[in-house]
Order: sequence, then structure tokens, then C-alpha cells
Amino acid sequence: MTTAPPLSALADLMRDAAAVMDSTGVIDPPRQPVKVGVDLGTAYVVLLVLDAQDRPLAGGYESADVVRDGVVVDFAGAASVVRRLKAVAEQRLGATLTTAHGSYPPGVPLAEVRAVQHVIEAADLECSGLVDEPSAANAVLQLPDGVIVDVGGGTTGVAVVQDGQVVHTADEPTGGHHLTLVIAGARGVPLEEAERMKVDPDQQRALLPVVRPVMEKVAAIIRTAVGGFPVPRIHLVGGSVAFPGFADVVAEATGWQTTAAPHPLFVTPLGIARTAPAAPTLPAPEATVSKETRRG
Repeated sequence: MTTAPPLSALADLMRDAAAVMDSTGVIDPPRQPVKVGVDLGTAYVVLLVLDAQDRPLAGGYESADVVRDGVVVDFAGAASVVRRLKAVAEQRLGATLTTAHGSYPPGVPLAEVRAVQHVIEAADLECSGLVDEPSAANAVLQLPDGVIVDVGGGTTGVAVVQDGQVVHTADEPTGGHHLTLVIAGARGVPLEEAERMKVDPDQQRALLPVVRPVMEKVAAIIRTAVGGFPVPRIHLVGGSVAFPGFADVVAEATGWQTTAAPHPLFVTPLGIARTAPAAPTLPAPEATVSKETRRG
């Protein structure tokens, strides 16, 4: 049976992963093979590079509307984003990445799973494999038993873990985009403005009553998805659960203890990279990366 890491260790790990996302300093080229994970999310695309000991080295993320409900709807756009994030990581590492691992949400048709592989390959990377998102998240959380809930931009994925293994999954519409929609409707503002309001710490407290019904819908999805499985604790991941109060609302609506992971946007990408095989890098090309390749 696996043993979950202490909360302090998880917090330190996620802090390190988040730190490399915003770092632009150049480090010495890695002397060991590296592990690369690519997460094609509904709201964000994330690329994260780890060393062979699973320590974060470099990465980046970019807001993108290239995936909906786990399906790649803009292949060229997705490949372009991954290519930009790859270039940013390579600039920091001083080396060229060769492979990357991808992921897919539960219940996605095989053709759509393969589309993730094709996006990675179109970004000039060999796809080293694909892992389902709940298993990727648990590669970080390392739960012996519990429920992992990944609230993405468009859907909520639920996974039941027993003895360290994912034994049941479900995926239903409702996610961060729905938070944005209700804010736009309640405040009478365009979606772009509502999105900015949603992530503004100075406005989130006042917006909690507005978005609470969406959080309660997520709680209802969880209750239905777990069925008769025992629920020792709910573990929330995904960028949407960074909204203050999300875990409290879910706990109140379900009656189950609920925890939101630190830096929840990066849990699944970190897990994707952790499950990837380590691969050597190549020497960096002479050309430098242009300013346009940096995360906007």
C-alpha cells in the first residue's frame, strides 16, 4: 500500500513546481536525462520538466482555448502553444528536449487520446506515452485511499483510489468556465472581464456567493460519481479550485472532509512528468529564443 506524503512535503513540492513556471533565469544544462510532462487543459496548457529524481527544473503555462471537454478542437493551436512552452523551457535549460509524456481525461474516445500524442509530436517531441489524468494526479498525491477531484476549465473529473490504485472514474461537464459564465451574467460584463474578476484576489471574496452554485454543482457531481464507494477524504486539484472557499463549499455540500492541493493547477502536469520515462536532452541550437516565445 502506498503512503501519502506529509502535507508539508506536498506543499514544498508544489511550491517548487510553481516557482519554475515563472522563472526566466538560465540554468546549467542538465547532465542527466529529464522527464517532461505536457497537460493539454481546457483553460491552460502546461509543460513541466523534471530531473531524473523528479525535481522541477523548468516549465511554463499559457492560457489557451484549444481543448474542450477533453477533446482537442484546435490541433494547430495546441501544437503551437506546446512548441512555445518547449522553447521557453529549452532556453532556460540550455538544452533541447526530445520527448514528452501526455495525458487524457477519463472516458475520452481512443481517437481523442491519440490526438494528444499527435499534438506532442507536432511540437517536435517524441511522445513517450500517455497517462490518464487521475493516475497522474495520484502520482503526486500518493493517496492510499480517497477521492481525487480534478476541476478543469470545462469538466470535473472524479477518481476513487483504493490501495493506491484508481478503481473508478467519472467525468462530467462543469468547471472553471462555468464560474466565469455566472460572474459575467451576474455582473453584466463580457467573459474576458469576468475571467479577470475571477482570478483577482481583491474581488474573490465578494464573488463567492455568485459562484457558490457552481461549486455546489461540483459537489453534486462528486456525490453521484462516487456512488457506494467509501470516501475518507476528497482531494481537489485543478486550477479552478484555487478560488478561495471552494473546498469549504464542497465539504459543506457533501459532508465529507475536503482539501484543496497547494498550487492545484500544477498537480496533474507534475504527475504527468513523474510518470514519464527519463530521456536525454540534445545540445541547444545556436539561435536564441525570441521574446514572442515567452509566456504571455
